[in-house]
Amino acid sequence: MSTLVATLTTTLTTQPLTQFRRSKYFYLWYDGFFALVCVFAIAAMRFTGWSGLTPRWDPWLLVWLPLACHGQILCSAWIHNCTHGNFPRSINRLVGELCGVVVLTRYASWEIIHQRHHKYSDDTELDPHPVMPGFTGYWRFTWRSIASVEQQLQRMYFEMYGGKTDENVAYQRYRAILSFGTMLLLIATWTMALGAPVSVMLFFPATLIGVLHLMHFNWSTHNPWSATNDFRPVNLNHGFYWAGNLIWHGIYFHGNHHQKSGMFNPMRMAAAKALPVIKPGESTDHYPRKKTKGRAPGQELTGSSDSALDLDDEAA
Repeated sequence: MSTLVATLTTTLTTQPLTQFRRSKYFYLWYDGFFALVCVFAIAAMRFTGWSGLTPRWDPWLLVWLPLACHGQILCSAWIHNCTHGNFPRSINRLVGELCGVVVLTRYASWEIIHQRHHKYSDDTELDPHPVMPGFTGYWRFTWRSIASVEQQLQRMYFEMYGGKTDENVAYQRYRAILSFGTMLLLIATWTMALGAPVSVMLFFPATLIGVLHLMHFNWSTHNPWSATNDFRPVNLNHGFYWAGNLIWHGIYFHGNHHQKSGMFNPMRMAAAKALPVIKPGESTDHYPRKKTKGRAPGQELTGSSDSALDLDDEAA
């Protein structure tokens, strides 16, 4: 019994990236666990005759849509903080997993991909969502970023576990099927739990808006308006960004966040250490230069050394 408790405690206090490094089959048991939970939840709801929160298609439900959108965006902001261990260690992983279920991605992919973003920020090949020439527009950035998540997950696996061999490629194919299948099961679980009216009028519109906001956050805080293609994390704090900083823990102070990711609210960074606030299109010449960590030109994916993926796993 004590061994089981110790295992559960370790699992719930260790970041997914650390577990991914320790086991090449991490995603099989991780997504497999969520898939089983969803199957049992769906079976239980069918067995008990659960019909959702309300069977009525009431247009007044839409009054709650702004709050539902706020909840989705706030969950992403909290996952962001969980990724950097900014909640107490005892609850950090748990908060991340609960929020990951709400935003549908699940915590592991969020944390693993975001740590890679910090490792290779604005590297056009290794950053999962860089702003880059030809993709500076919001919609082009969004579609490229969504497609890049799966590509970068696979690339990380190849970097860590022996390269792009036939065996690894086949494994990633099955892993991707399991991951996307688990997401579909999670969507089905939410639909049954909430009922069709609440799902269609609140949860899924709020989820879509949350995703589009997340993309806008990543896009806007990496200086996409730069006339000189100087794409880098910046601080924004006017108009919409000012309001967002107030209700979402200073998320648009992204330049500060990249300077010190261990702050729950980077807007509160001491003035002596904080980066300047800019407006879209303003020069960033007064921003300090920070060397980007990335792959040297011509370097191929080889080996399984962790040195190729020495990410910022602060809460491991």
